This record gives sequence, C-alpha cells and structure tokens, in this order.
Amino acid sequence: MNYGYARVSTINQHLDRQIDELHKVGLLDSQIFIDKESGKDFNRTNYKKLLKKLRSGDVLYVKSIDRLGRNYNMILDEWRILTKEKDIDIVVIDMPLLDTRIEGKNLVGKFIADVVLQVLSFVAENERETMKQRQAEGIRMAKLRGVKFGRPSTPTPNDFNNIVRLYKEKKITVVTAINMSGLTRGTFYRKLKNIEVKSSQ
Repeated sequence: MNYGYARVSTINQHLDRQIDELHKVGLLDSQIFIDKESGKDFNRTNYKKLLKKLRSGDVLYVKSIDRLGRNYNMILDEWRILTKEKDIDIVVIDMPLLDTRIEGKNLVGKFIADVVLQVLSFVAENERETMKQRQAEGIRMAKLRGVKFGRPSTPTPNDFNNIVRLYKEKKITVVTAINMSGLTRGTFYRKLKNIEVKSSQ
C-alpha cells in the first residue's frame, strides 16, 4: 500500500503544493496523512495514525525531507525505524536519491538513500553550528555598540522609597505596598531587595 505524508508548522500555512505532488504520484486523499504541527519531534496526531497503518512492503511518499521533521538527528532515527524495523520504503519526491525502493534483493537503493541522509544530516548540523556562531558573534558586537537585550526594566515609582518605609514600619501591608507602587509582586520584591542591598553597603 502507498501512503503520503504532508506537514506544515501552523494552521495558517498552505499544504497545496505538497498535496499536488502527492497526487501526481497517484495517491488519493484517503491515502494522505496531514499534520499542521511543528516538526520539532514526531509526536504529531496524524503522523502517529500513519505509523499504525504502515505495514512491511508499504511505500511512504513525502515531498521533501523537512516535511518529516526539521531535526536531522531525529529524522535519522525515524528513517531507521521506518526502513529497518517496519520494513517500508520511503520516497522523497524532491530528492530522487532519497528513494529506498529496490528491485529484488539489490540493496544499493537503500544504501545510497542512507548515505545521502547521513550527508544531509552532517550538512544540516554544520549549518546549525555556523548559525549559532554567527548569532553569538552578532550579539557580542551589538553589546559592544551598547545595544540592550531582554525586556526593558520596569521604572521605579517616584514615591517607592516612601512606600517601602511605610511597609517596613508596618503601617501598610505588603499587598497595599504592591498596589500603591503599581508593580507586580516579583518586581516589588526585586526592587525592595535592591534597596536593602544598597542600604547595607
């Protein structure tokens, strides 16, 4: 039996191109499983339903390898499970070399597909590491230029010291002090701690 799998990360993205490609290889809508979920892992609703359907000798079609997932290390594991444990064939339409279908006992097709996938995994990992290095370098240079990162700090109310004094003298409760300052509980305590640290120095 032949099946197809299509995926986009959000409900606002379109699946038309993927579905068209799966139709071109002869798949009916009833044979195509669709997820509108992130590719960070394989814990997806319809992908799990697809796994229950797959039997030895079936063929799974996807338009491109990243439709299976975006983490190549996870794709390698899933590829092994599908082709070795479930004994199915995988066809990646956009990349003809990723086609494990074989004739007779010839294992060349599966071997080439496995090698190509390993190479893709290596390239993807290198790209991720390069991107991380560029981001880190960009952040470092931006900090040197005085660019601030993170949330802007909440301004301290002008009468905060007076509110703190009333609170410490037990003339108001902490709830009243927080309401008077207009701060969140966490921010109130953080600013209170800063005042205590400064006064102890």
